[in-house]
Amino acid sequence: MSETAKETMMQIDHDAMVLVADGRKLLFFRNKGDAQYPNLEAESVRQQDNPAHLAQASDKAGRASSTGTASGTMGENNFHELEEQRFAAEAADLLKRRAFAQEYEKLIIVAPPTALGEMRKHYHKEVQDRLVGEIAKDLANHPVAEIEKIIARS
Repeated sequence: MSETAKETMMQIDHDAMVLVADGRKLLFFRNKGDAQYPNLEAESVRQQDNPAHLAQASDKAGRASSTGTASGTMGENNFHELEEQRFAAEAADLLKRRAFAQEYEKLIIVAPPTALGEMRKHYHKEVQDRLVGEIAKDLANHPVAEIEKIIARS
């Protein structure tokens, strides 16, 4: 592997925190190894139940009042998506609280593009200052060894 390729690979420094998330699960890891030989150990897991939209919706979309020629149905809320957005905002808040508590100095976040995008909207400056990498992939259900390899290749 060339020097250039080595320089572009993401390193997980010793004691860095790695958050692997999706719309329902947060997995916090700590690198107990070093940058060359990462060894992610699970610190905590947080999971919520988020049934599909149809299981959460109870009514059809409402009707808009018609005035003149404009009429139609109002858009239906996708409760599953709304819950995933709320969960991403909570994840960003949890990262902020852990940053204020000095629980990590370096942070890598791995999440699907939509969850990552939603979290970004809520990053506090303390989180942004510690953020050393983001990977837009859904790895929440992958084995830890595979997560380590994917981060190292990113």
